[in-house]
Amino acid sequence: MPLSVGIVGLPNVGKSTTFNALTKAQNAVAQNYPFCTIEPNKAIVAVPDNRLNELAKIVNPGKIVHSTIEFVDIAGLVKGASKGEGLGNKFLSNIRESEIILHIVRCFDDENITHVEGKVDPIRDIEIINTELILADIEQLTRKIERLNKDAKSNQKGAKERLKIAEKLLVHLNNGESASSFEDFESEIFKDLNQELRLLSAKEVIYAANVDEDAIGEDNAYVKELKNFAAKSEHEVIKICAKIEEELIGMSENEASEMLESLGADESGLTHIIKTAFFKLGLISYFTAGEIEVRAWTIENGWKAPKAASVIHNDFERGFIKAEVISYDDFIACGGENGAKEAGKLRLEGKDYIVKDGDVMHFRFNV
Repeated sequence: MPLSVGIVGLPNVGKSTTFNALTKAQNAVAQNYPFCTIEPNKAIVAVPDNRLNELAKIVNPGKIVHSTIEFVDIAGLVKGASKGEGLGNKFLSNIRESEIILHIVRCFDDENITHVEGKVDPIRDIEIINTELILADIEQLTRKIERLNKDAKSNQKGAKERLKIAEKLLVHLNNGESASSFEDFESEIFKDLNQELRLLSAKEVIYAANVDEDAIGEDNAYVKELKNFAAKSEHEVIKICAKIEEELIGMSENEASEMLESLGADESGLTHIIKTAFFKLGLISYFTAGEIEVRAWTIENGWKAPKAASVIHNDFERGFIKAEVISYDDFIACGGENGAKEAGKLRLEGKDYIVKDGDVMHFRFNV
């Protein structure tokens, strides 16, 4: 799926360390100085899903293949990024290519790790980034309005309506408000404009509060402040300790679970981030389960069976006849495909069937 999550934040907040932990490899250089990451590092990350393990217990496959999403580690932004400061224009274009922003926010004190603004202040840091995204959108939208004015004067179809919404949006942005809070956000005209311009401040945001070990269990003052701030715009906050997440690399599942439990955490913060990002991207998984492999196939929520089949092979969509479908719960409860058939839990679905998350499927098709 050509969808990605862009990791952003000020320099030295833990972006590259988080990226290293996400990819379970030292792919990004993590150093204590700004602009360590210049070219965006990209990685395909497996989506944790214990349902695959449960399916594998029944069919004993040769391998298990997870759904994946792409994370992009984008270099730290600073004040003036929209005007090119700190290579900002290049970094902003990297964000524009991402569907979701994972905003790493520093929520810990450490005199040995410098802060580009001199001291830790999560809300100020967020507002610096937000301002740069809005300023970049203003610049791009202004150019678009110039073109729309010309189109409207020549009476091009729909130009006046698009111009009206664009000018209204420009006022909104100039008031320091993000495009995501625009009152006409759900209108078709705005959606068309956003599809063309890929407005930075219109993107879904997940805040990752990067804490030290002491705050993994109970929230510190920085995290509480961040959660109160994020609640106003209904953005999710996920707490992580990037340093601990890196230490978990290479540990066995039992060792990692014991360590997290000792720190008062039920689940790795990065596991939570990956699952949340997958959901925010509007993605779901259906499964195929056989002796060769148990695999999760990534599709967009709402896809019908023929389109869902196309991620296996285009021929499956072109020659689609029927889909054999067993819900995950029924597959497990019945001990596999044969048991599900005997219990009448296997269904034949046609071209209009909307695939559900967790469906175990087999496609019938003509070559």
